[in-house]
Amino acid sequence: MIKHLDINVQGKVQGVGFRYATKATADQLGVRGTVKNEKDGSVSIEAEADEALLDLFLDFCHEGPEGAEVTSLQQHEGELKNYRNFEVLKRGLF
Repeated sequence: MIKHLDINVQGKVQGVGFRYATKATADQLGVRGTVKNEKDGSVSIEAEADEALLDLFLDFCHEGPEGAEVTSLQQHEGELKNYRNFEVLKRGLF
């Protein structure tokens, strides 16, 4: 069953390649959605996939790439948006 997760990752997660490593991991696992930097220094992710794949994806999100220091991760289930691929978005404007 496909699920949608809204994920917010906080810590040292900007300026360390977090978004691009997240995209690479998502592409490898078959996760669809988006990732973007937020003004508050966090990274926001929307991810859609089978629950087992989302669990593997979340394992990555808790660690991030080399150089990242994840201090907290919040997630909640949302409504499916039926993404076709995984995209890196520009910084959130709001």
